[in-house]
Amino acid sequence: MAKSHYDPPKQSAFGQFVDSVFLLILVLVALFVPLYLKLAGGGKIDLAVADKSTWAGLGQNAAQQVQWEKLGFTPDTAASIITSRFDYSFNVAELAITAIVIVGYFALLFIFSRSEYREVIDERFGKK
Repeated sequence: MAKSHYDPPKQSAFGQFVDSVFLLILVLVALFVPLYLKLAGGGKIDLAVADKSTWAGLGQNAAQQVQWEKLGFTPDTAASIITSRFDYSFNVAELAITAIVIVGYFALLFIFSRSEYREVIDERFGKK
């Protein structure tokens, strides 16, 4: 029995453009919403230094001082950059929840993909 050639559905150029813009918007929203809701970044910690008005007080040696000055910084303008550090602390429970959600998503993805892949193979080549 001859099988008919499978032709996937066609999408117009406008439809592809709309899909691309929609996906771009979703990516931007996913990246920026946590920032706007203050859910990203643990903040900064300011280090205590002896004297913020001198390079030595900021803990910078002569070579570092030269490089800072090449960039146009003085001890006063560089102090906020040198003394601030990011806080990389995290919550183990939140990390575990995130890992469970991601693993669960991929498990569902594989389950649905397997059944859809089998449907396509059956449609194209017939059941065995």
